[in-house]
Amino acid sequence: MYKNLLISIFFISSLVCHAQPGQFFDAPFGGGIGYVPAWYVPNLSPVNSELNNIGMPELSTSGFYSSGIAGFIYIGFVKNLRIGGMGFGGSLSSNQNVSGINREVIYSLSGGGVTIEYTLPFIKNLGVSVGAAIGTGSLQLDMYRNSGEFTWGVIWDELANPNNPSENFNKKLKNSFWMFTPTINLDYPLYRFVTIRLGVGYQLAFADDWTADNDQPVSGIPSDLNSNSFFIQSGIFVGFFSF
Repeated sequence: MYKNLLISIFFISSLVCHAQPGQFFDAPFGGGIGYVPAWYVPNLSPVNSELNNIGMPELSTSGFYSSGIAGFIYIGFVKNLRIGGMGFGGSLSSNQNVSGINREVIYSLSGGGVTIEYTLPFIKNLGVSVGAAIGTGSLQLDMYRNSGEFTWGVIWDELANPNNPSENFNKKLKNSFWMFTPTINLDYPLYRFVTIRLGVGYQLAFADDWTADNDQPVSGIPSDLNSNSFFIQSGIFVGFFSF
């Protein structure tokens, strides 16, 4: 999909560039696709409180790195308006080894959706756009306790016999959500076909239902354990850009 979008952008751009001299457009035009690393800072207090209670290191409250892909194109018939799509994912973890027993908790956040942005017309030679992403995402907690030693037969014995004592423990908690994410992005063209981005946003998540393991319902999840998060993003895009 992204490959076809990029080919279309270059094709349209080449036609217009040959047709018009000088400053090609009286409004931003073009589009592209790029890599968009970001830094997310969610509320980790509910998880860190539990980690602290069992003596495990807390997750970093300064945030975590995520990577993703985004693309956009100006729709032309509405000046300064561009639409596109984005997707991202990142995680951080807490690890501990006590007397040969490994314990680990992994916090993962991912999502994707459609982007709609308006580029401010009174700023020239670069694109300052305000808008939002609308889509879905997933917040997941994976918890492990084991010795690091596994054999095929013992794994099946543990499944068959619920009373079989085992040092192995694995739980997955998952929250799927809808998100609305206001953003502001600055795109600076290094060249007609390359631009870099710096932006900020705030992800608002809408969903309270959690599941465990094979989609079994979970109760008692703290209300402030959600995917609401401030983030800073950057990026580099290739395509065609006329700001």
